[in-house]
Amino acid sequence: MAVYNIKQAKPAPIKNSGIIYWMKENLFSTPVDIIQSLIVISFLIWSITGFLDWAVFNATFSGSIKTDAVGTGANWIFIKEKIGMFTYGFYPENQLYRINIVFSLFFVTVILFKYVANTLKQRIFIFLAYPVISFFLISGGYFGLETVSTDKWGGLLLTLVIASVGITLSIPFGIMLAFGRQSKLPIIKNLSVLYIEFIRAVPLITMLFMGSVLLPLFFQEGVELDKLLRALIVITMVESAFISEAVRGGLQAITRGQYEAADSLGLGYWQKMILVILPQALKVAIPNIVGISIELFKDTSLVMIIGLFDLLSMVHLTSNDSNWLGMETEGYVFVTFVYFIFCYGMSKYSMILEDRFNTNNR
Repeated sequence: MAVYNIKQAKPAPIKNSGIIYWMKENLFSTPVDIIQSLIVISFLIWSITGFLDWAVFNATFSGSIKTDAVGTGANWIFIKEKIGMFTYGFYPENQLYRINIVFSLFFVTVILFKYVANTLKQRIFIFLAYPVISFFLISGGYFGLETVSTDKWGGLLLTLVIASVGITLSIPFGIMLAFGRQSKLPIIKNLSVLYIEFIRAVPLITMLFMGSVLLPLFFQEGVELDKLLRALIVITMVESAFISEAVRGGLQAITRGQYEAADSLGLGYWQKMILVILPQALKVAIPNIVGISIELFKDTSLVMIIGLFDLLSMVHLTSNDSNWLGMETEGYVFVTFVYFIFCYGMSKYSMILEDRFNTNNR
């Protein structure tokens, strides 16, 4: 007769994954961690519920004047009534369709650039065509369009113009400065070092003041520089210095073997740098370049000191309206979310670029 050895069933293994396990290991592993976690969680619950009560549950969303508010929370009527100024500034109402076309063309450009363009020439053409078309549409004066001076630009429109132009122009200038700083020619190297260190040592707000006052002195008498043009020149000069250091860090990360491999192929200096070294350096410098770009997007609010009304400046201006006094908080919260959306979008795009060009582990 066969005898079977029946073993006692083993207990199920302890689950070492999931939110409960994570909380136990990271938040409630020791008595001190438990106390700290409970304090932080309590503070978050208190602050989040308080904000939701103010912003959502007790807020007023419908109406047309300040006195239509019925709750004790936020009065979002202010944002609804002033959304045009937050977006377009003082741009003439009968010409707002031109700005809407520019916004729409941006998404069309992205689609064409990503899904339609197959060659480098096509992508360069699309990349250059969009700002040119946007300039003609926004400024006018051509093709029968009414001229709109830059002092009418404002709000989100002005913020995007300054940020996009500053980022686009500062990258090529920054690359040239990085090459200049690594040049073996003493004059070019010393001038590049002097420019970069001087610009990085002076606050942007000071440079904006200097640009507003000093730049017109470099031109002939009677020639007046537009305030927006002055701001764009100064911001490009400042940001290119920071971009150059990010690119220089990428250049220093490239091993000597890459230079020697390019030399062995018989490539000239500029062929070597543009075709072999620079693409690898920019890949390394992507996080720093995007970080500088995000800082630039936020620093556009400083142009208010030279009389330009960007998105943040519109909060000060509209909240001083006698019909909407005391609405600064709603304006600042709205602008905070707008800045967060754009900055978070740039950050996520940089992660996509990093993953796309991460060839080291493939």
